[in-house]
Amino acid sequence: MKLFTNILVLLAVALLIFNITLIDFQNPFKGDSVIAFVGIAASFCAVLILLIFRMSKKIVEKMNDNA
Repeated sequence: MKLFTNILVLLAVALLIFNITLIDFQNPFKGDSVIAFVGIAASFCAVLILLIFRMSKKIVEKMNDNA
């Protein structure tokens, strides 16, 4: 499971970097730049969700070890 979440985090970070390259800094709120901002937000949320999931799995493992 840890390898799977690591791969998903890497993919989300790669998408985040890719979407940053799509932003037109001359007109950041027009055309494809808006789509890039949505992609950046979605990638950031995916990374956060995966990190929360990983932490929750560690907590469950510690609770099972103590029981």
